Amino acid sequence: MARLTTRFWVDAYLARLSLQTIPAYVTAHGDDHAGAVLVKLATLDGKARAFTRGFDLMTGARQWTELAAGDEREVDASIAKQRSFDPDLWVIEVEDRQGRHLLDEDGLSD
Repeated sequence: MARLTTRFWVDAYLARLSLQTIPAYVTAHGDDHAGAVLVKLATLDGKARAFTRGFDLMTGARQWTELAAGDEREVDASIAKQRSFDPDLWVIEVEDRQGRHLLDEDGLSD
């Protein structure tokens, strides 16, 4: 099965968020074809969470896992550290007081 390019996935994710009127922004543009994606969820109360996509080694399925959570500045520092390791990393910032990120919906793990 062919994999989607990262750029295509990011564009589809942003469109899905937009349909739910959830603001989201690309804050770091990674490699269009094979860059990893990190999603930051800011709840606009000084708190945030960051998610990365990885693999479940037991099943081979792709899944989203929480990289960091807590004070938004601390989450931003964690994201900056990840960017220093991987310049091809995409960072998408989602802003939603209700904590919606849609990463648990069908199709976003692929």
